[in-house]
Amino acid sequence: MKRSLLAALTLLAAAPLAASAAEGVSYNYVEAGYAATSADNNSLDADGWAINGSAAIAPNFHIFGGYSGQKTDDFNTAIGRVDGIDVDQWNVGVGYNHELNSQVDLVTRVGYQKAETDGYSVGGLNFGGNDADGWNVEAGVRAGLTPNIEGYAMAGYEDYERVDGEFYGRVGAQVKFNQTWGVNGEVKFVDGYTSYFVGPRMSF
Repeated sequence: MKRSLLAALTLLAAAPLAASAAEGVSYNYVEAGYAATSADNNSLDADGWAINGSAAIAPNFHIFGGYSGQKTDDFNTAIGRVDGIDVDQWNVGVGYNHELNSQVDLVTRVGYQKAETDGYSVGGLNFGGNDADGWNVEAGVRAGLTPNIEGYAMAGYEDYERVDGEFYGRVGAQVKFNQTWGVNGEVKFVDGYTSYFVGPRMSF
């Protein structure tokens, strides 16, 4: 009896979190995979890996965070050739999700982000790394397009210290194999570069 009561109470407690999202859309997940950045005007490209996650903390609120580690292409300078430079980026923030109908959620998010580059040596000279703090805000929709496909589209603005702020667009889709496992792909468009991510996602 106690076990049945405990199970019922657990289900009732979890119900508001599940009901707050459109059908087929989960704010509880973790994903990891391949990440790449393609710069415009023949500038340096980079690739590596990334991990992202999200967790519902209230019926209409969730927290999120992510980390990526990429390395640029090798490049030449006036004093010699430089091996690729490591670039680390991470972010953390909070989001609000509001169900527009049974398939579509309106989502707004605000977050803190940081970018760091390692130092490097060329021609016997050492150059230190750099780091920059920033923030971003974005809004858009997530939708359960079919029982096995979810899509999302976001528009946002990000700003780092010592760098002019930029508007961006972010679109993605997840193909679901079952309630737990799927593959997510995303493209982010910013003035000057485009970034990509693809990898498995575990929802819970």
